[in-house]
Amino acid sequence: MQRAFLIILLFLLTTPHAWSSEKHHGKFKQTLESFILEAKQNNPTLGEAENKIRLYKQIPDQRGSWEDPILTFGLVNMPVDSFSFRDQAMTQKQIQLTQEFPFPGKLDLKKKAANEDVAISEWNLKDLELKITRQVKESFYELCFINSAIETTGQNKILLKQFITIAESKYSVGKGIQQDVLKAHVELSKIMDELIELRQLQANETAKLNILMNRLPQEPLHIPHGLSKSDFKFNIQTLQELAEKNRPFLQGIQSAIHKFRLTKQLAEKEYYPNFQVGVRYSQREDSPTVEHPDFVSGFIGVNIPIWFASKQSKKVAEEHYRIETAKETYNVAKNDIFLNIKLIMDKEIKGRQLISLIKTGIIPQAKQSLESALGAYSVDKVDFLTLIDNQVTLLKWEIKYHRELTDYEQNLAALEHVVGQPLF
Repeated sequence: MQRAFLIILLFLLTTPHAWSSEKHHGKFKQTLESFILEAKQNNPTLGEAENKIRLYKQIPDQRGSWEDPILTFGLVNMPVDSFSFRDQAMTQKQIQLTQEFPFPGKLDLKKKAANEDVAISEWNLKDLELKITRQVKESFYELCFINSAIETTGQNKILLKQFITIAESKYSVGKGIQQDVLKAHVELSKIMDELIELRQLQANETAKLNILMNRLPQEPLHIPHGLSKSDFKFNIQTLQELAEKNRPFLQGIQSAIHKFRLTKQLAEKEYYPNFQVGVRYSQREDSPTVEHPDFVSGFIGVNIPIWFASKQSKKVAEEHYRIETAKETYNVAKNDIFLNIKLIMDKEIKGRQLISLIKTGIIPQAKQSLESALGAYSVDKVDFLTLIDNQVTLLKWEIKYHRELTDYEQNLAALEHVVGQPLF
């Protein structure tokens, strides 16, 4: 009777949970998406990036504006012997207004270049959102693993307690040895130690996920069951094409290249002068015998780029090499992304194979081995250490299954970040 009870208990404790049911999976996805949305709305790192965009948006109009006009007041030809405005005909009180006009096209290029800084900051924000989404998913999946590990370990704790009951019963009637009881208690202590470690990891990962959502680190989180293996239907060429088209980081480098092309055009326009236009009004006082009319003057000035060989030409060369450097930066980044896609896909193949092997092969075999050992132990055909060893082996592979499933989903979250768009 005791043997039958334990076999039923063993079956219930080691039967896989129906976490992938449509109801559980829907609630799981809904919770995950709500965490991602909250992180995007509240994460201070994203808030910082959004404020940088607002900052950069204030710059283009500044770059496209003329310099302020200069208003000058002055005295001309004041006699120092009398300091009188009437003694000399050339004594004047002057007011002058001067405005600088850049060569046509310069301001427009400056404004366009500043707009590219806005675009770069916007691409950086999008890439940061992808990173935060990946971090939320990875932390969320890690909590799924820890919760599953705690539940599985707790169930094995219950099973081990039943083993202890059997060992103590057999020992009490002289059919067992004290070493079996002690060994069972040692294994129970190990499981309790593992549960303590797992709960500590659970608290740490909960705090990490809360911080991503800008919550208090100690705030409790409810993580529903529902983690299941995502269907993978992509090939490497498709993913690389998607990454080249959609990854914000690459688009940001392209915007930088465009900006440097604009600044090179601006540098080439520096060969041409800017203009300074001014008007001056000179007021004179009448003498006792002569009326002195006022004067109006106007002038135009230009800067002469005579040092172009060491200034303008060098600036053009500088911008040229900025363009070439940015192009190589793009190629390096693209190659790195393509390599990451390849490495992630290799992990996906390995993970998919391991999950299938553990779920359909190793765990059923370990369960069958434990059931066989339990039956044999009940009729004294195997020793207690063999029974415990089979139970520990089953526990290890159940935890390994959850670990591989979690790693697989975290790997796909990393793939979405690298590619630059949701895939699953």
